[in-house]
Amino acid sequence: MEMELETFLYPHILGGLYGQALGDAWGMPAALRPEQTWNRYGGWLETLLAPASDHPVHGGFQAGEVTDDTQQAMSLARAIINDGQVTVEGTARAIMAWYDEIDGDNSPFVGPSTRRAVTALKTGADPHQTGLRGDTNGGAMRISPVGLIHPGDPQAAAEDAVIACTPTHFSDVAVSAACAVAGAIAQALTPNTTLAQIITAAVEAADTGLRRGAPWLGASVSRKIDFAVRLATDVSQSERDRLQNLYDLIGSTLAAADAIPCAFGVLAMAQGNPVDTAVYAAALSGDADTVGAIACAIAGAWQGIDAIPFEYIKMLRQANPRYDFEETAEALYEIAKNNYYASPPPANNDTLPPSAFFAGQ
Repeated sequence: MEMELETFLYPHILGGLYGQALGDAWGMPAALRPEQTWNRYGGWLETLLAPASDHPVHGGFQAGEVTDDTQQAMSLARAIINDGQVTVEGTARAIMAWYDEIDGDNSPFVGPSTRRAVTALKTGADPHQTGLRGDTNGGAMRISPVGLIHPGDPQAAAEDAVIACTPTHFSDVAVSAACAVAGAIAQALTPNTTLAQIITAAVEAADTGLRRGAPWLGASVSRKIDFAVRLATDVSQSERDRLQNLYDLIGSTLAAADAIPCAFGVLAMAQGNPVDTAVYAAALSGDADTVGAIACAIAGAWQGIDAIPFEYIKMLRQANPRYDFEETAEALYEIAKNNYYASPPPANNDTLPPSAFFAGQ
């Protein structure tokens, strides 16, 4: 029975991890604005590229190298694997460990909410209090492992996303954004689910997160997801015009209520294809690595590892030797399987019975 479950679930968990890395690394060289990226690279970024040496954040990176989005996701995955579940303390340890690994005090790509929280955590502050004002996209960009351990259960994924946001990004808008991503990935791990169902799960999870986080100011993540998807799928506009609309009207910025809706926009525009999603995220520019990491984690979880060409898998492995994506996926798979059987997803969630997981896609 276990081997039959692996037929579906493990390749999709692995697809989610590699999808995160793919979108992150593909968007990493992008410039701050769409026209700058287009002009610098002479059109679409059609493969994994190294950034320009004068890139304001990623100068010196190599082609295929991941940024803080995937680095933090893998650190969070290790904590989940070690603890067997998502905990506030484990998340805090994971983020502090990552911060020390990259010499965060001297790193240009530590986000403001994370830096503020880590500074407080290192003085011994309570991790239940250090994230109350964190309102940027750092909680959502690393949340993919939380969705990956809750196949077919967006509600459970959202609940664990709340926990994972607590030490650094616990404002209601940041929790809303992270819940949207975790819920989407959990839904993506449902056999025969549709992209529309994945986006619906994201919207519902975003509203759950908004109710759970600490009150703060910010636009509605769920409404902006809906708006972003409509902008991105408006076929009366060219692809570049649709991306420009996302950039101008949604915003590819560090704000949680901007980047996460943009991720769902490019995901919908690419119809869930991981590589196309990565291409669109890079062309969108701005915080393209975060938009790409989130969108492609969802796409990879939905489509599975076979949807990512091996040439990119090979590049990602070579550029990021510290990470064993397969080993991490295997460990997350064990937790996901245990979660599924311990608490089967609710029937009203349009989730198929366990037998559906055994048949493959």
